[in-house]
Amino acid sequence: MMNIPEVKLGIVAVSRDCFPVQLSQSRRKAVVEACRQKGIAITEIQTVVENEKDVLKALDELKAANVNALVVYLGNFGPEGPETMLAQKFAGPSMFVAAAEETENNLIDGRGDAYCGMLNASYNLGLRKLNPYIPEYPVGTPDEVADMIMEFVDIARVILGLSKLKIFTFGPRPQDFFACNAPIKPLYDLGIEIMENSELDLFESFNLHANDPRIPSVIKDMEQELGEGNKFPGILPKLAQYELTLLDWMEKHIGASEYAIFANKCWPAFQTQFGFVPCYVNSRLASRGIPVACEVDIYGALSEYIITCATGMPATLLDINNTVPRDMYENNRDKFGDYKLSDLFMGFHCGNTPKCHLKDGAMKYQLIMHRLLEPDKEPDITRGTLEGTIKPGNITLFRLQGTADCKLRSYVAEGEVIDVDPKSFGGIGVFAVKEMARFYRYVLIAKRYPHHTGVAFKHVGKILFAAMKMLGIEEVDFNQPANMLYKDENPFK
Repeated sequence: MMNIPEVKLGIVAVSRDCFPVQLSQSRRKAVVEACRQKGIAITEIQTVVENEKDVLKALDELKAANVNALVVYLGNFGPEGPETMLAQKFAGPSMFVAAAEETENNLIDGRGDAYCGMLNASYNLGLRKLNPYIPEYPVGTPDEVADMIMEFVDIARVILGLSKLKIFTFGPRPQDFFACNAPIKPLYDLGIEIMENSELDLFESFNLHANDPRIPSVIKDMEQELGEGNKFPGILPKLAQYELTLLDWMEKHIGASEYAIFANKCWPAFQTQFGFVPCYVNSRLASRGIPVACEVDIYGALSEYIITCATGMPATLLDINNTVPRDMYENNRDKFGDYKLSDLFMGFHCGNTPKCHLKDGAMKYQLIMHRLLEPDKEPDITRGTLEGTIKPGNITLFRLQGTADCKLRSYVAEGEVIDVDPKSFGGIGVFAVKEMARFYRYVLIAKRYPHHTGVAFKHVGKILFAAMKMLGIEEVDFNQPANMLYKDENPFK
């Protein structure tokens, strides 16, 4: 997976000067060994922070080791001033975690009181207006702390990715899709760069790539990926030309950033001028960690990228599209288990989902555009979708959204794709989320979310929720259980 950061962990033990420093040292070594056994690469910083001068020494060690994600480990009570100063001066995401006591046989000289020390650390973090990752229960044995660090890796990757991200857009949003509202001020609040461009910029660059000598090799790669699903081979040269256009634009204009994503116009004039639909190229770039959101959905692209960083897997962007017919539900009751009909919906888009997430993905044409632009004709300018049923398995719905009044809010909901034939077109699947009907009404509708949702192909709600909190997103909604009312939900059912 390209276009996402490599997390390089470092661990710094801290020690209050009235506690034995050896306690923090030995406990740090035990955590590092537990990480090693779990396959977690982590640099053990030798300086133990007891005072402010130690902070400077530790920072030098961290920089020399190219560490970009910091674990501050309270091997004992810890000095709240220096340890939080370390996080403040470190140029990257940090995590605070503390040591549990080991045995009842060593609670005099061997007692660390890190449980108490975390309280002081938290207070001082607040004074410094810092927002590090603190696990749900941030005190543990070396093995437990290693598991917490493993989760921090995925969270840190999100934070690092956004800190060096640039979003390219082409074209304004289509007229009837104002729901994909995208005020850019909140992007700057997150440290994200944005470069908005005209469709003419894209069209010019595309035309300049005509007869690019690299086109045949891209076509060959597309043919290998599609296999028997290569239903419209004649459109591949244009798609290859477009893929090179986007990749070259990214390389030329990435500037001071390290990672980039796209939010592009894809209809209605795209088909008549470019001569194809771009969905398959969007899917291919998403599979490499470069989401290309449809309909100039800037926050949709951003949500896909956050998912990609959190999972290390390709994401997709789907419409929360249509209900599941009752007869389909009744005819497949054995597959739906205890899901209610109102827990179900179909997730759909024209053909942008990476092939790795589809059953028998195949190159087809955009049916809706075909009806509009070339009815009663063989598909031509509407070719270019990648269609198929989405594979069954765990998913997480996620979106980070900048609202019309320039505030940031988010939602996370875990569920699954059910192994039921959706009997429709596009990249589509039958999705199940517990209490989806209420989530749909009291989060998606009530809080004015767009119709697009980012889809992670695993359960990753814990990581996404924690990452949003580290970013300072105060409002993170989820699909609440039946016994937990939403704000403004009518209790009289």
